Amino acid sequence: MDWILKLIEKHTKDGVLDQEALMKDINKEFPNHAVPKEQYNSVAEAKTKLEGDIKDRDRQLEDLKKVDAAGLQAEIERLQGENKIAKETYEKELKDLQLYNAIKLAINGRVYDEDIVSQLIDKEKVIIGDDGKIVGLDEQINSLKESKTFLFKEETPDPNNPNSTPGFQKIGNEPPNNPQAMDDAIAAAFGNIETK
Repeated sequence: MDWILKLIEKHTKDGVLDQEALMKDINKEFPNHAVPKEQYNSVAEAKTKLEGDIKDRDRQLEDLKKVDAAGLQAEIERLQGENKIAKETYEKELKDLQLYNAIKLAINGRVYDEDIVSQLIDKEKVIIGDDGKIVGLDEQINSLKESKTFLFKEETPDPNNPNSTPGFQKIGNEPPNNPQAMDDAIAAAFGNIETK
């Protein structure tokens, strides 16, 4: 948490804290000092699963102590088969969980109900790349946007992009250099109208 104290010191001048600048810097630095929730959840669930697997292995070893020498080979083969199936199941469940979290993260804030939209994604047609990006997801989302538009939120205009600002604008969508000048022009235009 020392990084937050350093940012507070950086944005405090004459005993006054510039909260807006502080929040911007905290939001920028936070990913360098924290683990994303989806990644934490994946690791936590994997840990819980592994702990359960260890308990199963311990139980299997205790059961092996009770087996006679003649039945030992058959028991070993049976347990090897079970362990292979358990490993494959675990790897599939882990992959599904990672894919599910990655899809939810990718559609977060873009849809009304993430659970519904994530269930409409054909997970057999998407792959998580080594960089964590999902290959094949954008095509499916665009297809869903066309066929089921009611599931998606309207994209809000970017306040930093003057071309996305709704309302009256000068020709060419350039932001006015002086908003007061526009107010003065309107007042002058109405002031020139003679009342009868």
